[in-house]
Amino acid sequence: MTPPRACTRPVLRATALAALMASTAVTSHLAQAQEATSTLNRVEVTGSAIKRLESETALPVQVITKADIIKAGITTAAELVASISAASNSLTDGASIAIGGYKDQMGFNSANLRGLGTSSTLVLLNGRRMANFASPGDDAGVDLNTIPMAAIQRVEVLLDGASALYGADAIGGVVNFITRKDYQGLQLDAYAGASKEGGAGKRSASLAGGFGDYAKDGFNVFAVLDVQKTDALSTSQRKFISDLKVPERLPHLLSSYPMPANILLSDDQLTALQDQGFKINGRVPTSTTINLSAPNCNPPHSLNLKDGIGGPDGCTFDYMRDVELYPDSKKLSFLSRGVLDLGGGHQAFAELSLAKAETNYVGTSTRIRLRRANELPTSMIPGLDSALPDETVEVRARLLEAGPRKSNLESRGERLVLGMSGALAGWDYDWALNHSTNKVADRDVRGYLLYQELIDGIHKGLINVFGPSSAAGRDYLEKIQVNDEVRSAKGSMSSFDAKASRELMRLDGGALAIAFGGELRREKVESRASELLLSDNINEDWTPGDSQFVKNSRKVWAAYGELNAPFTKQVELQLALRHDHYQKIGGSTNPKIGLRYQPSTDLLLRASAGRGFRAPSMNDLYRPTKFGSTQVLPDPVYCADVNNDFGRCANNWDTQTYSNPNLKPERSRQFSLGMVFEATRNLSVSLDYWNIQKSDLISTIGEDIILANLDKYGKLVHRYNMDEGLEGCDYDPDDYEICFIELRKENRGKQRTSGLDITMDLKGLRTGVGDFGAKLVGTLALKSEKQTGYGDGFVSNLGKFVTDGVVQRWRHRLTVDWSQGPWSLSLSNNYISAYDDQNSAIDTNSGKVVEKNKVKAYSLWDLSGAWNASKDLTLRAGIKNLFNTAPPYSNQAYFFISGYDPSYTDPRGRFGYLSVQYQFR
Repeated sequence: MTPPRACTRPVLRATALAALMASTAVTSHLAQAQEATSTLNRVEVTGSAIKRLESETALPVQVITKADIIKAGITTAAELVASISAASNSLTDGASIAIGGYKDQMGFNSANLRGLGTSSTLVLLNGRRMANFASPGDDAGVDLNTIPMAAIQRVEVLLDGASALYGADAIGGVVNFITRKDYQGLQLDAYAGASKEGGAGKRSASLAGGFGDYAKDGFNVFAVLDVQKTDALSTSQRKFISDLKVPERLPHLLSSYPMPANILLSDDQLTALQDQGFKINGRVPTSTTINLSAPNCNPPHSLNLKDGIGGPDGCTFDYMRDVELYPDSKKLSFLSRGVLDLGGGHQAFAELSLAKAETNYVGTSTRIRLRRANELPTSMIPGLDSALPDETVEVRARLLEAGPRKSNLESRGERLVLGMSGALAGWDYDWALNHSTNKVADRDVRGYLLYQELIDGIHKGLINVFGPSSAAGRDYLEKIQVNDEVRSAKGSMSSFDAKASRELMRLDGGALAIAFGGELRREKVESRASELLLSDNINEDWTPGDSQFVKNSRKVWAAYGELNAPFTKQVELQLALRHDHYQKIGGSTNPKIGLRYQPSTDLLLRASAGRGFRAPSMNDLYRPTKFGSTQVLPDPVYCADVNNDFGRCANNWDTQTYSNPNLKPERSRQFSLGMVFEATRNLSVSLDYWNIQKSDLISTIGEDIILANLDKYGKLVHRYNMDEGLEGCDYDPDDYEICFIELRKENRGKQRTSGLDITMDLKGLRTGVGDFGAKLVGTLALKSEKQTGYGDGFVSNLGKFVTDGVVQRWRHRLTVDWSQGPWSLSLSNNYISAYDDQNSAIDTNSGKVVEKNKVKAYSLWDLSGAWNASKDLTLRAGIKNLFNTAPPYSNQAYFFISGYDPSYTDPRGRFGYLSVQYQFR
């Protein structure tokens, strides 16, 4: 067969690869092989089970090569996903920094394409599944910390719904990490980086080795070992934290638990003090929240802020001075792969992957609320004992002497794959056994205290919540420190998959090809809690008791087929159909059709349409009850009972999140239309429109929506004056305060999203001063909205932060390259457009909503340069965030971090690094 023009011309070949699933770049060894021979190898690419020439595929795939990864200074899978323009609202370490009631899935780094959710993006390693992050929570997906990044040769991102090819989890698309397959020699890589202002330094080293020439010796074995260490970054190390002016702009988003402690009076107690002319530093209190140290308080942590959550007569704790922005972490990964030629066109392969990620999170010092039966007698409060004799008061205190809360999160991934591939009777076949596990351990290391012992210590006078404790009190605090592995979880996936493809006949445009495949899979999840956690005696790490123990499993089977029909040299049709069956859930059959039309060598048009589904994850169905808390929200019922005193009726309300074994699968319909145009031999442009609609959306209702619609959702709010017999909600007919808000997974309405993917690739510009190239990959979101329930109106988070995140309208990565001889430079820009802020936080004193804000665009420039000192030695230096751009101000109230959005920003600032690579040949 004569190769088409797109395969013979280097620039047009790159255009076809970008347009037809192999992107605008290929690995160097493949390019060299294609230049050396007119026979093109048939390969399998993400999005199809049929082997074919790389220029013949039809669906849009972005390929990120090893060279791209190195030029960008990327060392982890999470960093790579953050650079994908189609990714939005992925889980990151920044969002995990939430010590104190928010420990659900801490340490989980995920991929989220199209903003449809982590659970709708499938992450693969060499085209096969990995076990999901084991810790139970709202999201189900692969922990990117377990990807052996040093072994990755390229990453293929399928930007099209793929349930018809890969089954559940692929509604938003697929991210396929592909490792080296055949390597000989020894390679050493080392990397060291540091930030301008200190903190968040990184060191890494990897060793790769392989032996055996598969073509000559009939085998190859290689292994890669990678070690990484990242330092913590504290708020005290970043000037932009003080520049955000959180105490001035967002005082009501801080904490009412300071040191010295705040005292919460009843209305009668406040009236009694006012009638006596009682004064605090010369002022008669006007608020029910007072602090006997006001207005001095205890700076810089505790401040007297007129508009602060502590009120004008109390103190507000600025926890942004008492937290880390970037965790200390260690990562270790190992991957080995071997392949053996069995003769006759058959080969056996084995793959072993081991990964361990250990992350240390440091949050604020623990807090304690003395209320109801634990209220503090006024006789223990000098200055108040004579004014309110024989009474008790509620106290909110911060225990700085106990030190910051520290948690250690360890995630381990293991994966073993054994299989065969080859050709038999005209069929290309591939089968494998795959066993993958993920284990997570969560340890309270320090700063967490035994609750009842803490209460006793305060009431006995050992621990002073209004000032420094005695030596005996400090010793007592040390004795009640918790160091315990409080939670552990294990998830596993065992599967057998097989597929075969062949050519059936010749059509005018090429071979009519067909593929069949199937998969058998067993998924298991198990989570448990320590005896100490089950006792519910760890302050600020609460538990719902034995519901922490979960052990479940299910079986899944699937069968699929695919047909590729090049009717003419211009028209190619791809059909796919897959049926998946989940134990206890049922089955779903999902079709997909793809069409490719190339009227000329310079223009290609493509389209696809299909259906998809996502089965409820085992966490959705069976997860343990999760304890958490809301952002600061007003409760209309309680506010009416306390004369709209927002210092008391706006709070971080406790929540309990429940799974639901009766959930139905989510279903989706999607289509895409695109084109690729080669404007010149050096410039290609691709444009793809995509549209996805999900129905029977699995979600909980946002707490803000519940409290704003109590007529509809009031049954989800449990109060102390409700005699429901609920544990922890002791009945008090006169107490209207919220005990907890119930959040339950349900199938709720629809989600709709659409947009445009744009790629512009300029390469091969040869000048007298070197070779130049440039590439722009961007995503323009046109729609992103969902319902909170069937029949409800759609709420859009496109260009607006709603409840838990935002989908920015425009994201891009721009790269400009230059090379001459052994020297090369790369300048890149990651850009995220501006958006409307959450603008819903409540000023607890005035009751006003926070001043409206538009979050500025976030643009980071990176620069790197390399010198190939010899054929074996390469030196590289780079600067990330060249202009030291700080995260833009945001008034979002969802994340623990205040003042900016930690889910997509990088608090490190300017970061320089050096790397070296040496190959022993």
